[in-house]
Amino acid sequence: MQREMIRLTALGAVTGLLAGAVVLAFRWLIEASQRAFLPGGQLGNYEALPGWAILGLPVAGGLVLGLFFERLPEHLRSVGIVHAIQQLRHTGRPNLPLGNALVQFFAGAFAIVCGHSVDREGPGVHLGAATGSWVGGRSDDADSFTLTVCGAAAAIAAAFNTPLAGIVFVIEVLGVRYRVDRFIPVMTASVIGAIIAQLAYGATPTFELASNLQMVSNEEILLLAGLGLVTGSVAVAFIALTEASWRLGGHLRPSLAFTLAGLATGLTGLAVPQVLGISYDTLNNILNNHLGLAALLALIAGKLLATGISVGLRVPGGLIGPSLVIGGALGGVLGVMVQSLAIPTSSEAFYAVVGMLAMMSAVLRAPLAALMALLELTANPNVIFPGMVAVVSADVLSRQLLGRESIFEHVRRLAEVRPGERVSGDDGGHAAESSSRQGERDD
Repeated sequence: MQREMIRLTALGAVTGLLAGAVVLAFRWLIEASQRAFLPGGQLGNYEALPGWAILGLPVAGGLVLGLFFERLPEHLRSVGIVHAIQQLRHTGRPNLPLGNALVQFFAGAFAIVCGHSVDREGPGVHLGAATGSWVGGRSDDADSFTLTVCGAAAAIAAAFNTPLAGIVFVIEVLGVRYRVDRFIPVMTASVIGAIIAQLAYGATPTFELASNLQMVSNEEILLLAGLGLVTGSVAVAFIALTEASWRLGGHLRPSLAFTLAGLATGLTGLAVPQVLGISYDTLNNILNNHLGLAALLALIAGKLLATGISVGLRVPGGLIGPSLVIGGALGGVLGVMVQSLAIPTSSEAFYAVVGMLAMMSAVLRAPLAALMALLELTANPNVIFPGMVAVVSADVLSRQLLGRESIFEHVRRLAEVRPGERVSGDDGGHAAESSSRQGERDD
């Protein structure tokens, strides 16, 4: 038994190394492509493009990507976190083929570079899980499952330099039951994924954060609770828009669906060019108090619209990053507004940081992962209590309105029904069935 654990932990370490390398290669491809054609060679600098390019780039990119997808066999079109969840939930060995991973790698990068409002973290989870599945190719079903989870955890750890959040992510979002003996390899993979990211990009967090992030008065508790309630409401709207887009466009062929997604992004980008691409450069501006109230409100509306439609129309990218941007902008709005109050208040950056993690929690139904990410990104324990106030408020409100599903579970169920069929807002029997299957796997 001890020898088995050592062997599986060693394979987990290999998985973390390879998954971290794949995720960083994916990031490098995106960044090298952006530097090659964006003005000034600056990452995410889509707002400096002329108007015709802001509109035309995502439309043309969507058309090219859609035509490519139409030439693929149906089984190779399944990509993203939803694909990983589907494979982890069915009985037997997880099957994340190399072909799907290659489609995710190049199609996901192409969509982001063309300005579609999606992120690299969702594709990264798929790529990491596929790497773990490949490492566990000759192992039994249980070990293959564990190594697939190792890859997903390492991907999140490498993406944000947050190894603890990577571990909690696979529990809350992927629905993996925690067992000490099975999670030692997962922890090992997550740590090594973070080390790979640090070797490539340094030990600094993904986002540029101020050092004085803390609550300065007890009166702010009510403000933070209010921020959580607003964030939870926006998360509900985000999920509803994604579902509506899926219902209206889920039956469309990829060339039309992706082009329409590009058109929605391009038209939105004409008014709010910061919505194009991942928008992490804009998020860093929010976290450093560089955006005014009008710009923040426009960014919230634009990013919500462009991402909800893009994800609903099945563009092969992720939505974790956009949820962080939207949440950061929501927190930034509150931060700007409270500066005029008579009570002592924290900085705009403080509210932006809390808002982005509260939005992540409400959209993904992952409060612990959000809090762990908050702690690891800020390296500041003072943010945990105010973060908990906002996260709990956002999560309770969104759960009351939408039930227990994360957006990934919602999309997964939408993908499993024919266009036009009704999907309940509550996970009910589907969640019970998934839990039962997961229990059988872990036992």
